[in-house]
Amino acid sequence: MSGSTPFKMRLVHLDLKGAPPKVSYLSEIFPLFRALGANGLLIEYEDMFPYEGPLRLLRAKYAYSPSEIKEILHLAGLNELEVIPLVQTFGHMEFVLKHAAFAHLREVGPFPCTLNPHEAESLALVGAMIDQVLELHPGARWLHIGCDEVYYLGEGEASRRWLQQEQNSIGKLCLSHMRAVASRVQARRPSVTPLVWDDMLRDLPEDQLTASGVPQLVEPVLWDYAADLDVHGKVLLMQKYWRCGFLRLWAASAFKGATGPSQAVPPIKHHLRNHVQWLQVAGSRPTDSLQGIILTGWQRYDHFSVLCELLPAGVPSLAACLQLLLHGGFDEDAKAKVENLLGISNLEMMDPVRQAPCSPPRPIPPSPSFSPLPPPVETAVLSRALCREGAGSFPGSNILALVTQVSLHLRSSVDVLLEGNTYITGWFSPYHRRRKLIHPVMVQHIQPAALSLLAQWSTLVQELEATLQLAFYPDAVEEWLEENVHPSLQRLQALLQDLSEVATSPPPPPPPPTSPGRDAVQDP
Repeated sequence: MSGSTPFKMRLVHLDLKGAPPKVSYLSEIFPLFRALGANGLLIEYEDMFPYEGPLRLLRAKYAYSPSEIKEILHLAGLNELEVIPLVQTFGHMEFVLKHAAFAHLREVGPFPCTLNPHEAESLALVGAMIDQVLELHPGARWLHIGCDEVYYLGEGEASRRWLQQEQNSIGKLCLSHMRAVASRVQARRPSVTPLVWDDMLRDLPEDQLTASGVPQLVEPVLWDYAADLDVHGKVLLMQKYWRCGFLRLWAASAFKGATGPSQAVPPIKHHLRNHVQWLQVAGSRPTDSLQGIILTGWQRYDHFSVLCELLPAGVPSLAACLQLLLHGGFDEDAKAKVENLLGISNLEMMDPVRQAPCSPPRPIPPSPSFSPLPPPVETAVLSRALCREGAGSFPGSNILALVTQVSLHLRSSVDVLLEGNTYITGWFSPYHRRRKLIHPVMVQHIQPAALSLLAQWSTLVQELEATLQLAFYPDAVEEWLEENVHPSLQRLQALLQDLSEVATSPPPPPPPPTSPGRDAVQDP
């Protein structure tokens, strides 16, 4: 299958710091990953790992149990997917350093993102985390230790003092911690090779990298998720790393989670272009110059950000990107293979920028006449059959269909009603609503349309909630609905509540009589 691809390893990244899938869903999706061309997984557990002892407080409410971790590894093995666990050990440590018990280990007191590399307790902490993760991954050949985006490094008090010493630098400080963590991994399990994200290494001088000892301990993962990735610049960076002594390099692309922190459906064309560029990078070097590629699928930009694309929503993008890597490009054969494996009629319909056939019709502007009957109102909720036609038969395809409808049409349909309906903007404006003023006949014009729109969306959302619960834990379902659904429905509900109150409230008192003249209001 992989004869034409320069990437002998193709790993799907599971970012579990947001909306982690239930094991039952993973059992359904792993065979599809394999069929699409993946042969490995990078699992970023974060707070979903079942830490024990003093680290137990790191667990999320619905963290996997040890038996579930073993089941995930068993399922991966059945589908010939090699698992590489990821443990953050420097930056992106919010899930650890947010806790009061570990707050004293922050590089900068107010910010829980970066670990203080000067404290011996810091290395002991990440060492304990690594030990527990490796214990449950006895067959792992690699362990990803993160080390990306180490924000505010050098700004802590201990770092400032250290940097005042001659020949000390932030780069040297970063390399020192990487070396300590990597050495800890190899002391614990000599057969395991640490991987690191490469962004903290890119701009370091070659002599500093070479002298650090880090190239003999870790394999860098060069990541870039841009559609206009600088191919020549990446080739030069690879050459730099080889000159510094790194023996193997990896690439990292993205199939979702890289085009906006609140993106709901990934733009497939963007991600395909990203992979085309990575193929060009790999093709400019000797065969096997890159150990493999990690197709990242970020679920949050960091521990505190909102959810981006859910895993089922990213499957068509992942499928297209994997097939592009296998075919050396995204030709008609690759497209047909994706459509066949996913059970979709047209892959282009899966891209949010190509959703014209599923766009809601614009409402006909109503006449501001005092008709006793409401004019016809065209809602933005489409026939589910229309939008789901060709949505697919892969695990989670129903989630994708419903999420797409919500993300593309819910807010806009409510906006059209509240801001484009002449009866509402002309006779039930915020001014009227605050003062509970309305011409009684206008209730007949406004209320049926609002009730109809709310009913249709409520039915769809109930189905979406039930579908999400099959794949995700309750907290993820609640968060996604609260972020993406509730604000729009609450606007509709508030309108109907105001209509109800004004319809049942007594008419306002008449204004006071007009004064007959200036003398009439003078004091006697």
